[in-house]
Amino acid sequence: MPHARASLPTRRGLLAMGGAIGIGAALTACGGGKKSGSAAGDTGAGPSGPWSFKDDRGQTAQTKSLPKNIVAYTGTAAALFDYGIKVKGVFGPTRTKDGKADVQAGGLDISKVEIIGNVYGEFNVEKYAALEPDVLITDMWQKDVLWYVPDNSKDKILKLAPSVALWAADQSMPAALQRRADLAKSLGADLNAKQVTDAKAAFEKASARLRAATRANPGIKVLLGSASPDLFYVSEAKRSCDTRYFQELGVQFVTPKVDSQGFFESLSWENVGKYPADLILMDNRTGTLQPSDLGSKPTWARLPAVKAQQVVPRLTEPIYSYARVAPIVDALAQTIENAKKVA
Repeated sequence: MPHARASLPTRRGLLAMGGAIGIGAALTACGGGKKSGSAAGDTGAGPSGPWSFKDDRGQTAQTKSLPKNIVAYTGTAAALFDYGIKVKGVFGPTRTKDGKADVQAGGLDISKVEIIGNVYGEFNVEKYAALEPDVLITDMWQKDVLWYVPDNSKDKILKLAPSVALWAADQSMPAALQRRADLAKSLGADLNAKQVTDAKAAFEKASARLRAATRANPGIKVLLGSASPDLFYVSEAKRSCDTRYFQELGVQFVTPKVDSQGFFESLSWENVGKYPADLILMDNRTGTLQPSDLGSKPTWARLPAVKAQQVVPRLTEPIYSYARVAPIVDALAQTIENAKKVA
């Protein structure tokens, strides 16, 4: 779900890819086929010894001691925070226009981190260098493309510290969750802490509930949507980790005719009804239009799911910690349980 529709992943395109499905601000998830688990990640010797971690590019980041000055993409920083790992700086959607924490910041106290970029294409290299970073951590929606690290300054940025990139696409949510857990463990997190094991148990319980919901209420057709003033984007479920996982649990998604990047199809508002759907999951990220913004779109109002009030928000870029995704999966399960066939 690359973030924009105007660069290699274009910002809006990436936004749409990941953003087309909504399920409550809580919802997030990714599904799929990459390797998961600690086999792909190497853990260093701890605070007194060298640290290393093999990322999803197959590259190994190394430092002489456990990284302290961590700079990360906002959503990844939020996942690490849920494991007790704090970062010094963030880049990516962090603060809204009214000064509040962006939905992608999760539990981060945004007043205690240096924000070196808040929108796509923004990354203050001078601020980054001043943090004396030990490691840079971000997501990866396309191979070797570092999420929210601008191409025009990438070379300068990557010279300042080792980098870690973890897949946010083309694998299933459990794999994405495991990789963030692996990284957190390498940075000193205790994965046996009660809050972590309780969160993982809640995720597994929510997953079982969603699987049962799709069996008890079969045939509910779900569309992943993301809105802009001129276009409506319908996302391909199998690309994003969360929706791929939902598919594995039995959720039936609309399959759009995607563009060359393979994440979504762009529709004019005249053609927004191309794919009949009983339930619409709407991208709730900052920068996308929300259902309350679409009153001037008569074709939107005529959609069966809209008429039936079966439109729910989706956190298109989930924060991959068990604590964050468990309520998302549970919310989707409840939505499927209560959904009616209206298409």
